[in-house]
Amino acid sequence: MNARPLLNRRLDGLGTTIFAEMSALATSTGAINLGQGFPDTDGPEEIREAAVRALRDGRGNQYPPGPGIPELRSAICDHQRRFYDLSFDPDTEVLVTAGATEAIAAAMLALLEPGDEVIAFEPFYDSYAACIAMAGAKRVPLTLRAPSFRPDLDELRAKITPRTRILLLNTPHNPTGMVLTTEEQSAVAAIAVEHDLLVVTDEVYEHLVYEGVHRPIAALPGMRERTVSISSAGKTFSFTGWKVGWVTASPELTSAVRSAKQYLTYVSAGPFQYAVAEALRLPDSYYDGFRADMRTKRELLAGGLEEAGFKVFRPAGTYFITTDIRPLGETDGFAFCRALPERCGVVAIPNAVFYDHREAGAPFVRFAFCKRTGVLEEAASRLKTLAA
Repeated sequence: MNARPLLNRRLDGLGTTIFAEMSALATSTGAINLGQGFPDTDGPEEIREAAVRALRDGRGNQYPPGPGIPELRSAICDHQRRFYDLSFDPDTEVLVTAGATEAIAAAMLALLEPGDEVIAFEPFYDSYAACIAMAGAKRVPLTLRAPSFRPDLDELRAKITPRTRILLLNTPHNPTGMVLTTEEQSAVAAIAVEHDLLVVTDEVYEHLVYEGVHRPIAALPGMRERTVSISSAGKTFSFTGWKVGWVTASPELTSAVRSAKQYLTYVSAGPFQYAVAEALRLPDSYYDGFRADMRTKRELLAGGLEEAGFKVFRPAGTYFITTDIRPLGETDGFAFCRALPERCGVVAIPNAVFYDHREAGAPFVRFAFCKRTGVLEEAASRLKTLAA
């Protein structure tokens, strides 16, 4: 049997990512790109120099170990213990991946069978849909609704069927900025235990929480053995191009995910793994300063968007702001975002691309604030022309 038609059917409708389309539009028009979530400055100089040292010293220039270099796996374990009082074995319970996206893909491919169901918060990061589709499974959206974007736990219970296999959680949540409360996490954990479900968590914004507290669901009773926790260095240290992510889970789940991961990239980012090992051991002052800087930028852009006439949903976490364009007399986020570069020289992302139910996300637009202060000030100034 030719597998390509089958794969094409699974991926039908996904097409080129909206990020590629909007980034190309930013380049062609010279607009300020507040669409894709990458910083416009590098992270700490000492971490960049750590990567340079590794390159010069010949560390990681050849294939690194499949699970990741021992130094990084140990640093990940130390990080989990330091921030969350979670203990993992660096040899059997940690896997280094090519960013969080590969970790999610490997988890879906390893843990799902065709026909299984995955419940995920909607709107969801676009790679979730592709990863679930490639595993031959079915995504079941649990829609987060404005203005709070909180999950309806009764609706979650109602969506569970005998085919449900995984709860795919993203907290802090992209694109809404919602952060699950302790009570919500406890309720989700109880549901997972009751129905014997696996939980895969995307926690890449774990150090960007402005209101509330991030606590991995793996720390809750009955969850460690059924949870695959995923994070990465890109968002926390502003080196998104290095693509260094990781999985922490029980030996059985880690082994399963590794069995799929080895046929995706096999290994990656050898020299950068040494640098990230050092980054994870930066003092608390780095993490506190990074979060405070992003909080200031959140307020700068949120204020500018409000002055421009948007309804702004201030995020509790991440570095994205979701807005409602209806106060501007607009209802179609796709049309609005495609026209925005020419109208005022700014690029944003239509939230509808993150929805199975496109109509639910139609009036919402996402802006990234992980940019230099001057860039955000200029973007805010340009956006004000919409209110003129």
